[in-house]
Order: sequence, then C-alpha cells, then structure tokens
Amino acid sequence: MAIARTNGIALVGLTPHVIDIEADISPGLPGFWVIGLPDAALGESRGRVRAAASNSGLPITSRKLTVSLSPAALPKHGGGFDLAIALAALAAAGDVPTESVASTVHLGELGLDGRLRPTPGVLPAVIGAARAGLRRVMVPTANADEAALVPDIEVVPVASLREAAIRHGAELDPVPVDPWPARHATETSNVGSAELADVVGNDEAIEALIVAAAGGHHMFLLGPPGAGKTMLAERLPGLLPDLETDRSLEATSIRSLAGGSVTGLVTRPPFESPHHTATAAAIVGGGSGQIRPGAAVRAAHGVLFLDEAPEFPSSVLDVLRQPLESGEIRIHRANATAVFPGRFQLVMAANPCPCGQYGVGDAECACAPSARRRYLAKISGPLLDRVDIRLTVRRITAAQLKTAGATPRMTSAEARAKVATARALAAARLADTPWKTNAEVPGSWLREHARSLPHGATAVLDRALERGAITMRGYDRSLRLAWSIADVAGSDHPTAEHVGTALFLRKGVGA
Repeated sequence: MAIARTNGIALVGLTPHVIDIEADISPGLPGFWVIGLPDAALGESRGRVRAAASNSGLPITSRKLTVSLSPAALPKHGGGFDLAIALAALAAAGDVPTESVASTVHLGELGLDGRLRPTPGVLPAVIGAARAGLRRVMVPTANADEAALVPDIEVVPVASLREAAIRHGAELDPVPVDPWPARHATETSNVGSAELADVVGNDEAIEALIVAAAGGHHMFLLGPPGAGKTMLAERLPGLLPDLETDRSLEATSIRSLAGGSVTGLVTRPPFESPHHTATAAAIVGGGSGQIRPGAAVRAAHGVLFLDEAPEFPSSVLDVLRQPLESGEIRIHRANATAVFPGRFQLVMAANPCPCGQYGVGDAECACAPSARRRYLAKISGPLLDRVDIRLTVRRITAAQLKTAGATPRMTSAEARAKVATARALAAARLADTPWKTNAEVPGSWLREHARSLPHGATAVLDRALERGAITMRGYDRSLRLAWSIADVAGSDHPTAEHVGTALFLRKGVGA
C-alpha cells in the first residue's frame, strides 16, 4: 500500500489548525486529485506541484494519485500546502524517506521551476505547530527569519523542492538555485517618530493625548481644516510604550498574515489610517476565500486613525461598534468563523461641517444648519458613545505662534515618560485582574464598594446621569477616564476635579 503522510497548517483568521496530509498511489486511471475542501488556489496546486517536481528532476507518478487533507470539513486556502503535497506524493512513490517526511510540518508555495516562494502567515502557522507539539518545520528560505521567532522549534529553510527532498534523505545530487527573494518590506511610515514638540499651541489637546495614551482611550477630534487634528493623531503612537512579548508576537503574526515583510518582532504599536473610500471588509477584514485581516486588525495594540470620519459610509463606521466593546473581531462565513484581535485605540477626526468653516473667526460657512447636522450625524450615536475623549481642536492664533518659540514645549520623550509612569500605577492597581489599562476595566468593577469613589467626587457624574446627559456606558467610561487622569497626575484616587475633567473631555465637543 503506497501511502505517505505529513502535516501542514491551515489558518482560519489567526487560529491555526494542524492538517494531516495523506498521499495514496493506487491502481486506476492516471490522475491527480486533491480532496478535503480545497479552495480554487489550493485546487490548482496539482499543476504547480507537477511542474515543480518535473523541473526539479523528481517527476510525480503518472499513476492514480489521491491527496487527502484532513479534517475534511475544515476549509483550506492558498498555495501554502504545495510543499507538503509534493513531498507526501514523492514519499508515497518511494523517492523520499517516509519517516522524515511524516515527522515534519511543511509550509510553502512552489514555483513552476521548483523554487519555494515566500508564503504569508508562516509565523502564526509555526506557532500553531509548536502548540500542537510538533517540533520540526520546513519553510521557504525567505521565511526562515520569521519562523525562527518561535522558540523550541527546529526550522529547516529550503530554497527548492529538490533541496527539500535532499534534506529528507533522498539520494540526489544538489543543484544550486537562487532562493526566491523575501518580500520587500512595506514602506514604513514615520508616524512613530513624529515629534510632539512640533505641535504649536493646543495644550489642552496635548494633555488629552497623554491621558488617552495612559489609559488606552478612544478619541474624537473636531475642528476646522488646519487645526492640527491629523498632526495630533499621528503623534499618539509615539507616546505609547513598547509592546509586551505576547502582544508583540500577535502584532507580528498579523503582519505576516497580511502579507507584510517580517524579519523580527514588531515592538512598536502599529498605526493604520485607511482612506475614507474603504469598505467594511477593508476595515475589519474579509475576502471571498481566505479571510484576511482589515485595517482594524492590523492596528491591534496600536492606533486606528479615521481621518475625515464623516466621509466614511455610516455602515462602515458602525462595524467598529462591537470590536470597541469586546476587543476582538469575529468574521462569520457559512463554513468557518475567523477571530482576530480587535483591541486598538480609535482616533476619529472630523470637520465641523462639509465646508469646514463653521465657527471659524471671520470665515463664512456656506452650509445650512440641516447640512451640518446631517454631516456629523454620519457618526452614529452608539459609536460616539463608545469614544471616551471628544475634543474640539481650534486653529492657533498669530499670538500663539509668536510666543511658541519662547515657551518650552513638551517633547515626545517627556510625554512617553509620563505615560509610562501612569501605566505603571494602573498596572499595580490591576495586578490581580485580567486587564492592563483603564480602558479595559468594566464599570461594575470600578463601582464596587471597595473601589467606589465617595459621593462628593462623583456628584457631577451623578447629576449628568440623572439629567440624561450621559448614558450608563458614558458614566462608566467617564470613571475610567477619571482614573487615567488621576494616574497621569500621580494621584492615588480620582478627585472631584479629575472627575469633572473627565466629564468635560467626554462631552468636550462643542463645549
């Protein structure tokens, strides 16, 4: 019985599944079948594998060859199974030792010349193999650095199918080939290195930015063109601390799955700023075959900036409502559900009206009141209710510009130090909980008797809730914000002043 086995990894979102790959050569009409719910790209592996094997001097059998991918009910996508299918077929024909092939996880897409192409999603796939107790992984040379980020795994980089067969013990003469080059690193943004001291005026907005960074709070910036909304948002990632190991690994896995270049762990919070023509699938993720991460997923543990937020379709903005509450993004398909991390800081920026001149000095606004209301109403109330800080940003005056040089301005390094100190206070307070920042803490925990604030401190919040000026969600979010303000100020508990500041920042738009 000519059967050989090996393993591959199927990814559903970021969730890896070990796939048993069996190749069977049997009597019957010549043919090559791949079964087990392959998508179109995986079904086409038959042509890629045949051509690659033939051009590598290891032709696939001309007899009946059946390759089974199990579990059969799990959808499989992409060309990352090519190497596993080819080696299982060669092992079934006796061209490669079956024991070595069976003990190795194979990842990689084959070119028609037999070389291995860089494959997206190698890092989360290798993590899945390690969690399943598999300790040997064969990957394309271009993905070797990425796979080596996972500890306690033997990574076997190969440039071609022929080299892979030789590494498994096939008695063949090596044929040197030029490895397929690694994917070019995506053009990096200078957002993370943007200097806070470049911001002139807007001291209130800078303080709000520091509080947002300290507590992980979402922000909404309203102001006319040229007020500095984008400038402020681009400086938020530079105030955030480096990613912890688990979050760094998760952010790197997302970059790998999205097809980005990975040569080391992502240590700085990512920044994503999609254009307002983006669809809902582009924001949260999707796709007709393999479910790919969207901008909100790629911004996990970092910042998602929506500039000109009212220009986004309302249906696109509202897909963010659930992730802002749950911290994860679930994309449902008929045969699978992909789960991605969705814990990011949302920053939205908007003009006060379509022309942008409403409320600006001597400028004349041509927008009717109904047009202004319709414009801002594109950001729905339920979405805005999940945003902790809402701030009106105004253009600087000539007097502020002239005095800017004489007044020392806070640098990014100084602000980052304040954020680190505030986060250390929050971490000590939340040490025995599953939460790491104030924005993650549920309101019920803050309102428990042992941690509740005295009535005098929350009186302004209580009155706002009684009048209907804020919702219960807004009440809890204001409490979280007050704790962040207290942490930045170095206070043990929020005072009435901190709570009042939190309520002002919560309702600051138009104030």
